[in-house]
Amino acid sequence: MMAGMTISFFVPALLAQVPLVVWILGMGVAVGGTLASTIFLAIALKAARGFRERILQEESAQKAEQGVAPVATILPKVTILKPLHGAEPRLEENLECFFRQQYEDIEIIFGCRNQDDAAVAVVEGLRARYPLVKATMVYSGEPQWPSAKVWSLEKMMAHATGEVLVISDSDILVEPDFLRRVVSPFADSQVGLVTCLYRGIPARGVWSTLEALGMSVEMPSGVLTAEMLEGMRFALGAVMAVRREALEKIGGIGVAAEYYSDDFVLGARVAEEGYQVRLSTVRVGHVLAETSMRRSLGGQLRWMQSTRYSRPWGHLGTGMTFGTPFGLLALAMGFGMGWPWFGLALFAWSIASRVWQAAYVGGRVIGDRRAWKLCWLYPVRDLLGFCLWVASYAGGSAFYWRGERYLFTPGGRIVAVGRSKKY
Repeated sequence: MMAGMTISFFVPALLAQVPLVVWILGMGVAVGGTLASTIFLAIALKAARGFRERILQEESAQKAEQGVAPVATILPKVTILKPLHGAEPRLEENLECFFRQQYEDIEIIFGCRNQDDAAVAVVEGLRARYPLVKATMVYSGEPQWPSAKVWSLEKMMAHATGEVLVISDSDILVEPDFLRRVVSPFADSQVGLVTCLYRGIPARGVWSTLEALGMSVEMPSGVLTAEMLEGMRFALGAVMAVRREALEKIGGIGVAAEYYSDDFVLGARVAEEGYQVRLSTVRVGHVLAETSMRRSLGGQLRWMQSTRYSRPWGHLGTGMTFGTPFGLLALAMGFGMGWPWFGLALFAWSIASRVWQAAYVGGRVIGDRRAWKLCWLYPVRDLLGFCLWVASYAGGSAFYWRGERYLFTPGGRIVAVGRSKKY
């Protein structure tokens, strides 16, 4: 009884010490942030609805073509470029789906630093299993550019003969018709690059699950909003199909040699050259590894930092797209100011709106069944995303990538620390 009386007396006394202006400013931030995140959600839902209509139109056209004699079309020769680094989870499955593409004229080029890489044995096994698919392994040696990935791609492209080059990460999972659908927009000579949205495929563990939710909801919400408001002027690293002619006009893959966000740079340069960057209706899978909290958050923070350096103003505005933190602030301010029902109402809306976002964008548009089932968990991911956004400003410029240490510099360029500078 005495303890309860002490707490009931202490809390109001403590709150009374906070100046009124702090309560007013706090509630102002909560209301403004909730309003901004709601506006963003409305735009994102509208953009997602438009993207879904494009998906349905494409599916309808495909059904209409069934039973009709196909029109003879000449599809360009395609080279698939796969940079590899180690034996990642489900690597064999991820690579095998590219051997099984329903496409006549393809070649696959894999890239590793040296023959000791564990991924080499996986590739050799697949080459033996699919002897009719032309597949080549290229060893790049130690990187001479800041980005080891772009250095590997440069060496791989020297062996490529395709008119269209499809750059895809090693942790991507696709359907057998993926290549045909992604390449078809190149029938329009104005299209220079085609890219794809992706859904997260988690491993076991809560951190992998939360990261996958962000990939299926947060990422496509931002991409689709950007596409609707200003058009596609960037690419997504999961899949970048680029016309060889367009790549040569921008100076080759080397234009991204100094950047961590090579996908953003490549898409931006192609758009600046006057080509269209097209967002395909194809949605691929991004396979995640079972990971610890530290590794999961570290990887996500690295991407946040990259965005902060390469697109500073856009990254700053990202802070207003999260809803849950402003709902929590409104809840605290509401109780502190004696407006509990107002605070509760804003908090409830912030939670409901994020659940809605996850169910519609992730579940209905991206096609992630887990986003349907776990939409109730997305507010936690939303809050985590906000914390990572804040941390991207608090942390330094150093980061680790593929076991090597780098530094971010203005403009999104990176510097490899401890590696001899031959670039």
